[in-house]
Amino acid sequence: MYDVIGSRASRALRVLWLLEELGLDYNHLPVAPHSPEALALNPSGKIPALRDGDAVLTDSVAIMTFLADRHGQFTHAPGSHERAAQDALMHRVLDEADAILWTAARHSFVLPEEHRVAAIKTSLKWEYERNINGLEAVFEGPFLQGETMTIADILLAHCLMWAGNAGFAAPPARLEAYLAMMKARPAFQRTAALP
Repeated sequence: MYDVIGSRASRALRVLWLLEELGLDYNHLPVAPHSPEALALNPSGKIPALRDGDAVLTDSVAIMTFLADRHGQFTHAPGSHERAAQDALMHRVLDEADAILWTAARHSFVLPEEHRVAAIKTSLKWEYERNINGLEAVFEGPFLQGETMTIADILLAHCLMWAGNAGFAAPPARLEAYLAMMKARPAFQRTAALP
């Protein structure tokens, strides 16, 4: 059984959601970043971490990739063209959404106050909106890769929710409908009820 270390109100949501989609049993330790429990598993104090026996994995995307590959669901076969496209989508969402949202968070509450630059958020919001509009322009649905839901969809849906909570622009219409569809999934509903 896996142990997931990290509160749902973090990137740990991605891992918890995937475990729910996979129908796997797990233990959840809903701790904050830099807590003693987080530091015991990851010297940076970042969450999430996944404990699998004696092995500890970190980084939400690395953990999702490991779980999807191990259990053969929500991913394409390594070495396939579909997997290369999936990986490209993952990197695009990480670069064009996640990194921007994390920079905004750092300048809102993560960095010491004397190192925050509040004015940067205007530029980040503009860039995020441009990037999400660009993603919608190539989005055919119902999922990022057509009929097959992958971990890239969990990543994008989480970023769209994060953006909404952080006061960024709402997604354009088709991605807004996509997000509503993703949030209606029973596995997401179970995840949203976690501490």
